[in-house]
This record gives sequence, C-alpha cells and structure tokens, in this order.
Amino acid sequence: MTHPIMFDDADPVLRRVRELALSFPDAAEKISHGIPAFYTTKVFAYYGGSIKVDGAYQRHDQSLLVLLDPDERRALLSEERCYLPAYLGPYGWLGVDLGPASDWAEVEELLDASYRLTAGRRRVAALDARGRG
Repeated sequence: MTHPIMFDDADPVLRRVRELALSFPDAAEKISHGIPAFYTTKVFAYYGGSIKVDGAYQRHDQSLLVLLDPDERRALLSEERCYLPAYLGPYGWLGVDLGPASDWAEVEELLDASYRLTAGRRRVAALDARGRG
C-alpha cells in the first residue's frame, strides 16, 4: 500500500529545509512514508513527523526529524518544540517543530550532526574539506 503524500511542496519551511539538506555532499531526496527524506546511503533527516496520543497520531507537519547523539538529544528534549517521533524515537531520532521564524543556523547544525552520524567517513571528510562543521 502506497502512503499518501503528507506535505505541501510549496511550503516555504520545507523549501528552506530542502535547500539546507541538499547542500551536504551526495545528499538526495526521496519520499518515504509520504514525507520528504534526505539521505546519502542512509537517511539523515525527514521533514514532517507525528506522535501517538491516546491511540491516535498527532501530526507535526512543519518539523525536522534528525538522528542525534544521546546527550544532545536528551538536552533538546527538555524544550517544548522538541518531541520523540512515532516509530523513529526509540531509535535515537528527535523531532523539532519549525516555522518561518526558525533559527536556520541551528537547523543547519542539527542537519550537520545527523549527517555526520549517517553519511560515512568519505562524505564527512568531503564536508570538512568544504570548511563546514
């Protein structure tokens, strides 16, 4: 069964996330479970997530899902804008609600951290060679 598309391609927040995510070496985009997924060999970010509340899913359409080291994830979970996404939360992923007024430098840092955990040594070396990080 194909998942329905659960995002608006004209969403300006998605456009900004897409621009940042695709700037990483060898990064590409695909649709996974109805939402944009940014990946190299492995996915390093998703746009859009959900949480399960009383047996129903509550959507967080304008959010970024990233994989972080446990200490960083724990620190961010104390913030109201952050959540453990359904399905991926138990595997180290964190959801961060975004909006037009988001701190885009922070979003880029979160993408960078997640990319470094998933992209492999060669791609991380290419990232560092560009003077990023």
